[in-house]
Amino acid sequence: MPADKTMEAVKGLDVPRYMGGWYEIACFPSRFQPRDGENTRATYTLKEDSTTVGVLNETWSGGKRSYIEETTYKADPNSDKAKLKVKFWVPPFLPIIPVTGDYWVLYIDPEYRHALIGQPSRNYLWILSRTPHMEEETNRFGEGW
Repeated sequence: MPADKTMEAVKGLDVPRYMGGWYEIACFPSRFQPRDGENTRATYTLKEDSTTVGVLNETWSGGKRSYIEETTYKADPNSDKAKLKVKFWVPPFLPIIPVTGDYWVLYIDPEYRHALIGQPSRNYLWILSRTPHMEEETNRFGEGW
């Protein structure tokens, strides 16, 4: 997204419909994901309180599975915008330090098949799909963000 363009989160996200599995199609490089990760995906599960979401992020690198479990919740419970916070613990094998970050749903198609996820600093961006691959013309929806 150009720096002069205002970043807006989706309004009225149907959270139960968003739940389930999503595949990472593309992303900005980040220090917390292996660059050679394959079959990277996230599974979202609505918790019993209906306000928090459990997240399981998985990837395979060098034939080995890596994963981290997180919790996601609305940044402002009174807002209808899909501005969420994600919380995880580091190191994951000995949770000592809680880390939080922004998780904004910037775009979701009407069928909830494709999503664009980012955050205000614009350092992170993910294109997600319900299937492991997207058609090229569909994959272009993230251009310009």
